[in-house]
Amino acid sequence: MKFKIHRCNCRKLWSVQTRKTKFTAFSLLLDGSWGTELKPNRKYNPKGFVTTNAKQDLTVNPTVKDVEKFEKVAKLIYDKKNVKFNVHQGESLFFAEDGTCYLLKKL
Repeated sequence: MKFKIHRCNCRKLWSVQTRKTKFTAFSLLLDGSWGTELKPNRKYNPKGFVTTNAKQDLTVNPTVKDVEKFEKVAKLIYDKKNVKFNVHQGESLFFAEDGTCYLLKKL
């Protein structure tokens, strides 16, 4: 099942949704493959999402110890004006409480 992850800035939370469910979290650790999905042709609110297919790869509100197993390599940046990401796929991500998303590499 495909999971879509995006930032809800009005509530300062990360939102994860599928066809059937939706939940929010302050931070997320995605230890698995991911890709991006763009919806630039939406009439009122074009959006970009990070997608993954495996729920077991997601850790909701991970501990500092969980995140320390990885090295932060770079930031995943979403350009809302042009509806595009700077990186389109990868292996691990950390969605921080402050709204930043980091590309990770296992140590």
